[in-house]
Amino acid sequence: MTPAPQDRSPRSWSPVDLGAAAAVLLAAAGVIWSPKLSTAVAQATGGLQPVTVLVDVRGVPAADPAALINAAQQAGKVSIVIRNQPHGSVALKRVIPLQRKLTAVQADGSVVTAADPNQLILPSLDARFVLSGQGRKAGGGVVFGNQSLKVGAPIEIEGDTFRVLGSVTGLQVGPS
Repeated sequence: MTPAPQDRSPRSWSPVDLGAAAAVLLAAAGVIWSPKLSTAVAQATGGLQPVTVLVDVRGVPAADPAALINAAQQAGKVSIVIRNQPHGSVALKRVIPLQRKLTAVQADGSVVTAADPNQLILPSLDARFVLSGQGRKAGGGVVFGNQSLKVGAPIEIEGDTFRVLGSVTGLQVGPS
């Protein structure tokens, strides 16, 4: 006795099958274009280079600015926030205290500058943070922390005991 021939009609796709296929394709696209993967590919291909970013912080009220600077230097790294988006932590090479100056024009037309004595009475943090990380040069500046940075861009620096807002005052791509 021979078995009855089976009907071999093409299988139709149900909406559930189409939804599952779309979810798999979207997940694969997310993995391929994820920022971490693109960063890993850029590191492997040599697209990332050492980047030094100078951030100036001016006039932030602090009870003991010297202790804040020492704490930041001892930690050796800070977290950065660019355009309200956290971008992880970067190495802190050094913190340079900045002295505020007063300028006065004399009656004879000469200009005289002096250290601001108010900084001793009302202490405030005036410092340059030198940050070091990986980035790449782009047409619109330097891509650092997956964001394009230019001189003048606002950036937040956060440590264990502080969070200050500063602005980028210098960028250097390549070995420093």
